[in-house]
Amino acid sequence: MRRDDGNLFWGTAAGVLAGALWGLVFIAPRLTPDFTAVQISLARYLAYGLLALPLLAPGWRARLSGKLGRADWMALVWLGLTGNVIYYVCLAVAVNLAGPAPTSLIIGLLPVVITLIGTREAGAVPLKRLLMPLLLVTAGVALISANSLILAPKDWWRQALGLLSATGALACWTIYAVLNARCIARLHHVSSQDWSLLLGIVTAAECLVFAMPAFLLSPVPAGRDAWLVFLGVSFGIALLASVVGNSLWNFASRRLPLTMTGQLVVFETLFALLYSFGWEGRWPTLLELLAIAALLGGVWWCVSRHRVDHPAHD
Repeated sequence: MRRDDGNLFWGTAAGVLAGALWGLVFIAPRLTPDFTAVQISLARYLAYGLLALPLLAPGWRARLSGKLGRADWMALVWLGLTGNVIYYVCLAVAVNLAGPAPTSLIIGLLPVVITLIGTREAGAVPLKRLLMPLLLVTAGVALISANSLILAPKDWWRQALGLLSATGALACWTIYAVLNARCIARLHHVSSQDWSLLLGIVTAAECLVFAMPAFLLSPVPAGRDAWLVFLGVSFGIALLASVVGNSLWNFASRRLPLTMTGQLVVFETLFALLYSFGWEGRWPTLLELLAIAALLGGVWWCVSRHRVDHPAHD
């Protein structure tokens, strides 16, 4: 296996696993219906910081002390807001109003958007080599969209507001993916895991500003059981999706071009759909099966395009 092929294989595997863990966040709002989207988001990222701090603290002086500049810390602030806090609030609102499947179809546009941006990077696979895989991914999203409209509830304004919120999540995660990839490429002296843990601590600090008003000004359940479920879900999602999932994604981002990582985001959508089918206790419809086949086919096609030697500009 050549070095480039090794990076492609392990980077792709890490990206797929990250998508499997990130897909869990689409179910979390359904498990904690007594709490608002803002409360769910803040609790998750406060838990992320609490888990990250003891993992990062022991090796701080040896690995990171003095190695991050002001621009790096500002990047962490923006990544925390766009990719974590604002993104997850938008996603939780979308899931509660429109449901996990319609929300996942909007997030499913991420591979297309990020890959289009990635083709502008130096040395990237040219857009015309990725056009057909992108069209196949887009067809998959369109099929899920059609299925969502067929199954949409009569309360159309809630559906519309949910899809609008999902679009906001799409914009936030696009900013996060591009900025994070550039930071990972620049900071060779910072490991993928350390960068993820740093992001968790910065995000938790941001959440502290909003936590008190979010929980004091909005009604919360008084029952102990509801709080135990809420805390369990918050720490579970923080550990699996944030600590582990983000580390895997940073590992992939360091080994793959943006045009490739953009395609791998589709696995978050695929796993979110699978989890939503399990939650709703149903099998996928024919349109959903066709959509999943199109999404997987598009990603496989994109991987094959990256395996073929090509000049920087065709």
